[in-house]
Amino acid sequence: MPPSPIPAWHRVLESRDPSGLDALLAEDVVFHSPVVHTPQAGRILTRMYLAAAMHVLVRPDFRYVREIVGERDAVLEFTVEIDGVVVNGVDLIHWDDEGLIDDFKVMLRPLQAIDKVQQMMAAVLRNSA
Repeated sequence: MPPSPIPAWHRVLESRDPSGLDALLAEDVVFHSPVVHTPQAGRILTRMYLAAAMHVLVRPDFRYVREIVGERDAVLEFTVEIDGVVVNGVDLIHWDDEGLIDDFKVMLRPLQAIDKVQQMMAAVLRNSA
């Protein structure tokens, strides 16, 4: 069984420092955004999206409320409030034989939360380009 990257993922989020992402992501990782139709392939794009998501979502009240972790997959349900909007989301994470994340999918609800996160993510990504 490959080593789980989930404990390290939690440490990166707790530190709020995206520099730790490279050690967790496979070179060919694919990121599936809740608002971008096309999957984003590669470590550079995935790191960019995850760093922006950390900036937008990881606030003092961000917390995982449920975790289901298997041999190569994890489902992490989270909640956070942004400007009065309660965001409920799920991170679906898969890792390879080396324990590196090779697939990361984020799903959000409700629609009001998706709209809020999309606006904020677009602003962060625009400013980092």
